[in-house]
Amino acid sequence: MDERRPELDAIRTLVVVGLVFFHAALVFDASDDYYVKNAETTDVTTVLAGFGVLWAMPALFLIAGFGSWHSMARRGAGGFVRERLQRLGVPLLFAILTFLPVPVWLRLKAADPGYHESYLRFLPKFYEVHLDLSDFPFVLRGDYFETGHLWFVVLLLTFSLLLAPIARWFRGDQGRAVAHRGVVLLPALATSAICAFIGMEEPFAGWSRWAYLLFFLCGFLLGSDERFRIAMRRDAVPAAIAGVVVFAACGPVLLTAGDDPFTTMTAHAIVARALFGFAGWCVVVAILGLLDRRNLSRTGRREPGRPYRYLAEGALPIYVLHQPIVVAVAYGVVGWHAPIIVKYLAIVVASLALTLAAYEVLVRRTRVTRYLFGMRPKRASP
Repeated sequence: MDERRPELDAIRTLVVVGLVFFHAALVFDASDDYYVKNAETTDVTTVLAGFGVLWAMPALFLIAGFGSWHSMARRGAGGFVRERLQRLGVPLLFAILTFLPVPVWLRLKAADPGYHESYLRFLPKFYEVHLDLSDFPFVLRGDYFETGHLWFVVLLLTFSLLLAPIARWFRGDQGRAVAHRGVVLLPALATSAICAFIGMEEPFAGWSRWAYLLFFLCGFLLGSDERFRIAMRRDAVPAAIAGVVVFAACGPVLLTAGDDPFTTMTAHAIVARALFGFAGWCVVVAILGLLDRRNLSRTGRREPGRPYRYLAEGALPIYVLHQPIVVAVAYGVVGWHAPIIVKYLAIVVASLALTLAAYEVLVRRTRVTRYLFGMRPKRASP
């Protein structure tokens, strides 16, 4: 099967665009140490963002795993590795060498009004790095160096390279396992255990990198057999009920688990993380299954509209571009004498407009820039 899954494109596009709203909210969040902070903060953003944190990035990794199955089926393991290095490695390296240091430089300027070092003078400090394998796969460390929001690209590239030599193990008749109801929800036990006993990582949107690896591998497995897709449609409603109920129970437990609920090994924090990890898998299954049901129920399928195709094609470059733009806009807006909601809306609107403008003008129009941002060559008009 090599059918295009429109609901997967829709989720990926929604998450990428939604990250502009999410990162703009961090400017006002009382608990997050974002690059630029407003003088007045609020706890409301933590509560509102909680449900998105639960499923958004896990869904991206699962969808990436699904796409990896089809990419490897077409190209073979060697071709898959070359394609991943081109579409993920090239934009990662290009961003590091160009605009990724911008948020770090603006953080210094925002934190210290007396800091007047120019961006060009700051750049050499950003690239003063050394090798440190203790935080694999983030092996470059420095006083100022970071991969920032491109941690997603680093992890996805690493997972892809690790997958290539073991992919043949997934080529059995795995689909028989989901003949019985509820089997597709069993990975929730694994995500629950990872969150509970390994911990959660705040810099990676609240999930452990190893939980993301599980989502990625499960996505690869889901792509290997149509019966997994059928099972997700079948069990979508029970998954939705379980996910919502467990997440509702998780919220109060997590919020009362102490100053560091992500890593503290108290019984309270472990239970909170276990509930979060369980709910996360259930909600992802529910979203994919319900959207797939909706697609199948629609009669006379229409081709996706032009704005949808435009955003779907640009998901990766929009993701790569958005955070430096959000931080730059926020740096100018936080000094306004205005209510939080006014500042927030200004950051969101300006950041979306500038991100899409940068994508349109600086990325998608030429072969070279498309390559640098991981896009395929533009198709010639008939």
